[in-house]
Amino acid sequence: MFISGASSTTLEEGTKSANAAAGLQDDLNRFLSLLTTQLKNQDPLDPMDSNEFTSQLVQFASVEQQIYQNSNLEQLVALGQTNQVSSLVDFIGKRIEVAGTAKFPLENSSAEFTYNMPAGAKSASIIIRDANGLTVYEQDADLEQGAHTFDWDGRDRNGGTVPDGQYSVLVSGLDHQGELLDISTTVFGRVTGIGVENGQTTMFMGDIEVPQTMVLSVKEVPTASEAN
Repeated sequence: MFISGASSTTLEEGTKSANAAAGLQDDLNRFLSLLTTQLKNQDPLDPMDSNEFTSQLVQFASVEQQIYQNSNLEQLVALGQTNQVSSLVDFIGKRIEVAGTAKFPLENSSAEFTYNMPAGAKSASIIIRDANGLTVYEQDADLEQGAHTFDWDGRDRNGGTVPDGQYSVLVSGLDHQGELLDISTTVFGRVTGIGVENGQTTMFMGDIEVPQTMVLSVKEVPTASEAN
């Protein structure tokens, strides 16, 4: 189980505000160095106009203030992301249904996914591949129109047991005209972690990263007695 969020302190190193502040400091140092040289070498009978460099110093102060305001906004955003992660902690351990990805976890030699068979299917196959893209299992799919659930017991084409881990499913089929069918799938997995990156909340099913927007449903993981 893991949780990742974001935290920040004022002008934390590596933030946009910190980089901007460092650049401003360099510019200010160059300006002050140049100003000191000009003051040392000015004509006493025709001194420099103080209004000009005072105006430039005011501009530096204004930019510095904007940088610190941006830093405060960055901290607020980071705090919001951390709170967002905290609010989703209860999802850890729950079972989610995910659309838009073919990847699923095999856990305790058990996995489940669904596929939606369109009308007019002539032939279709369920193909399961391992993390290296190698086919480990294949069988005919149900050609009846509608949603179907498939439970995989983690056995390969030869009846041997494959190790738990990440797999992917493809349901491929043809209609009576020989055209490829559009067969959508959803997969299930237990949430093992929560994260936020660039404002997007993600859930993890083992090593599989899933955007929260792809989650269709959340359920309690069935107990051993319920599973039996």
